[in-house]
Amino acid sequence: MLLIGSEIPMAKSSKVAIEDLKKLLREKEELNEVAATKVEELIAELQRCPYEPAVQRIIDGFTHFKIHNFDKNPELYCKLANGQSPQYLVFACSDSRVSPSIILNFQPGEAFMVRNIANLVPPFNQLRYSGVGAVIEYAITALKVPNILVIGHSRCGGIKRLMSHPEDGSAPFDFIDDWMKIALPAKLKVLKEYEDYDFEEQCKFCEMESVNNSLVNLRTYPYVESGIRNRSIALLGGYYDFVKGEFKLWKHESYITKPITIPLCDH
Repeated sequence: MLLIGSEIPMAKSSKVAIEDLKKLLREKEELNEVAATKVEELIAELQRCPYEPAVQRIIDGFTHFKIHNFDKNPELYCKLANGQSPQYLVFACSDSRVSPSIILNFQPGEAFMVRNIANLVPPFNQLRYSGVGAVIEYAITALKVPNILVIGHSRCGGIKRLMSHPEDGSAPFDFIDDWMKIALPAKLKVLKEYEDYDFEEQCKFCEMESVNNSLVNLRTYPYVESGIRNRSIALLGGYYDFVKGEFKLWKHESYITKPITIPLCDH
């Protein structure tokens, strides 16, 4: 039971508290920046309305970004307001555990992003895959992006589905199974070359081979192939293992280069 009475010390009035803060800042000017940030956070907290948790999380997230990122980098955001010149076109999975901006520390303006199930790039097809084609076309022809990176990852649900269906007899999905057929060449290659491995290991091989399949598919887009031939575009493959905390990176030219593993140290 909470008793509210005279035994609880009275809090200072807001006027007294503000005067005390002003006095402290006059005596210790080095605290000005810290105090300003704390005051902004307090104002944001006091302005809160009782929203449901899902809405409040978004409000809190943007408030944090505004205070700690946007307001502290005015030159960057002023520059970005006038246009973008990203250095990477990135294809990554929709999986919530593999955000490229987090794992590769991309800053605003650095990477033009595409996220879909299993980070797939379909071959050039104006009728079936116009959404993906539009992204590639804009990134290359309008933004002049010099690097295209396809990132696979460990324990990918899309690849697991590809490797198990239709052999497992499960009912087909409305969209997923048709989409995953894009990576069917990777599945067939893995089943042929790694037939003696268990299912989990085959899935891991397919997660990486699917990246190579997407890199090959990228070359079916005329503006990508033209850029590769005149050396204005580089194709890169990546694989993020969130179990080990490792990232493999390789290059696709006329062949697939041997991947390097980051961190660059022995475990």
